[in-house]
Amino acid sequence: MFEIMERLDELGADIDAMLDAGMELYVPHGLSHEEGRLVLEKNIRHALNDPNVSALLLGAILLEEELYSKREYSEIADDPVFLLADEIIGMAIAEIIAGTYARFEFTRYDQSKPGILSLLGPFMDDAVAGLIAGCTSKLYSDGQ
Repeated sequence: MFEIMERLDELGADIDAMLDAGMELYVPHGLSHEEGRLVLEKNIRHALNDPNVSALLLGAILLEEELYSKREYSEIADDPVFLLADEIIGMAIAEIIAGTYARFEFTRYDQSKPGILSLLGPFMDDAVAGLIAGCTSKLYSDGQ
């Protein structure tokens, strides 16, 4: 939806990069690492077909382009503490996918910034963290 996977690929956040980041903080609980990765991939692909998730990801991409990438001297280059919209987008994505519990999972990914998350800008790191967190939270709570 909205060519969101292609747009994420262009930013380096392809499916493998997201899976690698997701699995860095994976906590096995009945599924092996390999099984968990397969379920996480299924969850991510499913979430990307949700128009609300895709719209929020697209919003993050456009905000990042406009306020960060296109500006030589961006006011948000260092992800200042007063910038909250990025966190809100990430939490919203996580909650759409897996409800309130996913907000706590979002915090783990947002603080640790595993894998590709450490390389993305201020909006995209949180948006992709929200996607991963929602999908891992769903994996933990539903076993799927």
